[in-house]
Amino acid sequence: MKLNGSEILINTLIDEGVEIIFGYPGGAVLNIYDAIYKNEHRIRHVLTCHEQGAAHAADGYARATGKVGVCLATSGPGATNLVTGIATAYMDSVPMVAITGNVTTPLLGKDSFQEVDIVGITMPITKHNFIVREVGELQETIRKAFYIAKEGRPGPVLVDIPKDITAKISEYESKKPMELKKDCRYVTEKALANLAQFINKAERPLIFAGGGVISSGATELLKELALKINAPVATSLMGMGAFPGQHELYTGMIGMHGTKASNLLATKADLIIAIGTRFSDRVVANREHIKNAKIVQIDIDPAELDKNIKTDANIVGDVKYTLERLMNLIKEKRNDSWLELMKEYKALKSYKKDPDSVTPELLFNCLYKSFGEDLVMTTEVGQHQMWAALHYTFSKPRTLLTSGGLGTMGYGLGASIGAKIGKPESKVVNIAGDGSFSMNAIELATAVSNKVPVVVIILNNGCLGMVRQWQSFFYESRYSYTTLNRGTDYVKLAEAYGAKGYRVTEPSQIDEVLEEAFNSEVPVVIDYVINIDKKVFPMVAPGDPIDEIITEN
Repeated sequence: MKLNGSEILINTLIDEGVEIIFGYPGGAVLNIYDAIYKNEHRIRHVLTCHEQGAAHAADGYARATGKVGVCLATSGPGATNLVTGIATAYMDSVPMVAITGNVTTPLLGKDSFQEVDIVGITMPITKHNFIVREVGELQETIRKAFYIAKEGRPGPVLVDIPKDITAKISEYESKKPMELKKDCRYVTEKALANLAQFINKAERPLIFAGGGVISSGATELLKELALKINAPVATSLMGMGAFPGQHELYTGMIGMHGTKASNLLATKADLIIAIGTRFSDRVVANREHIKNAKIVQIDIDPAELDKNIKTDANIVGDVKYTLERLMNLIKEKRNDSWLELMKEYKALKSYKKDPDSVTPELLFNCLYKSFGEDLVMTTEVGQHQMWAALHYTFSKPRTLLTSGGLGTMGYGLGASIGAKIGKPESKVVNIAGDGSFSMNAIELATAVSNKVPVVVIILNNGCLGMVRQWQSFFYESRYSYTTLNRGTDYVKLAEAYGAKGYRVTEPSQIDEVLEEAFNSEVPVVIDYVINIDKKVFPMVAPGDPIDEIITEN
C-alpha cells in the first residue's frame, strides 16, 4: 500500500513492537504528530515537559523492560535537547531509538531556521545514526535502527528525518522485525578451554559482574558459576541485581565507593573473573592495584578487552551463550579458607550507625523492609546514588536504574516515569538529591498529567553533596558554590504540580509516610531532610589503590 512518510514511520514502529513513544512536538515533526493522532488507538505517546525528559523516560523504559525505548523530538533545539539522554544511554549500553525531525532536504546545510546537524553532533554518542534523504528508504532505515540498537552490545541509534520526507508518498508493506543473531564466532573450544584452565587452577577466585550479565539474561548462569566454584561475587554499579544481594557469596559493589569486602578481596584474589563489565576508573584502572590476580574477561564488545586492564585470557561473546558453553568445563571447588576471609571482610564496618537520626541508611532499611526485592529504583547522581547502591539490597535484574557511565544529574525522574509506564504493576521510586532533582523537576508535571504514580524521595542536605564531599577531603573544606541555600519548599512545589508532598525530619515519621506515598494514586515527593555533613563511606581517593579505603569508623 502507498502511505506518506509519517504513516510509514508509525506503522514501522508498530511492526517493531513499539507501544510507547516519549516526545515533544515541533514544526519539523508536525506530520509525524498528525500520524500519531490518527493512530492513537494503536500506539501511545507520552508528552514530556522537555526533550531531555523524553530521552530519560525512554531510557528508563528500556532498562526496566528490556525493550527498545523510543523518543521523538523536533529539529534544532528539540534535537539537541536529546543529546544528554542519548549520551547517558550510550555510556550504559541502553537500547534506544531517537527520532528527530529536520528542515526539508533543500534547506539542509543552509543554516535554516531550527536546523542543526544532529547526525554530526551525535555521531560519537550513538551506535549508529541515519539521515533519511529518500522516503523509499525510511522503512528499512527504521528497521535497521531497531536491529542495531538491540544487536550485540545494546545502545542508542538516531534517525533524522527531514520534514518533506515525512510528507512524500512511498510503498509500505508490513514486515516482521529483523531477526537477531548472536555473533558467537569467537567463543571457540580453544578459547573456552583456556579460560576454564585459569578458573580451575584458581584457589582465590573473585567474580566481578557488570551490566552485561543483565543485558544478556545470564543472571541464573552467574549464580550457577559462583556456587560451582564457591567464589565471592562483586558487582559494578551497573551490575547490581545481577546476583542476589542477600546471598552469602555476594560482597557488594566494588570500586571508589565499593564495600570493604569487595575491594579488599580484589587485592587478595589470585583470579578475577570479569563478566559483562569493563574496568573503569571508578572501579580499578591500574593493573598494579590488583597485581596478585590473573584476570580473565568475558564481554560482547571487543573494544572493552585489554582497554584499561591487560587480561590474561578473554573471550568476545554474549555472556549467556559463553557461560552456557563454559560451565561444563568448570570443576567444582570449595575454597574454604578463601570464603572464611570473605566472611571476615564482610563483617568490617565502614560507617557509624546513628539510629536516632534521619539518615540514608535508615531510609533504605525502611524501604527494603516494606517493599523488598520487587521495588524498582531509579536514582539521580551523587551521594544519594551511592547510598542506594551501598544500603539497599538489590536481588533482581532491572530493579536499579541509574546513570553509571555518564553520571547524569537530572536522569532519575524521567527514568522513573518510563519505568513505571513500562512496568505499571511495580512500585517505582526515584532517589534524588536536592541538586539533581532541581535540574528536571519540571517532569513532575509529566507524571501528574499522565497519571503515573511514581514516588520521589529527595535526600535533602541543602548542598551538592558529592562535590562538597570532595571539597571536604581534597580542597581543605573550601565549599565553593556547593552550598545551595535555595530555600525551595519541595512539599509546596509538589502540590503546585498536582502531586502530593511530605516532609520527614524525624525517624518516627518514615514508615507512615512511605505507606501513604506508595499507596497514592498520584505522584508523591518526599522531602527527606538529612545533615549537610553526612558523607558516603567507604571511599577510595581517585587514583589510589582500592584497598586504601577511607571510612567513618
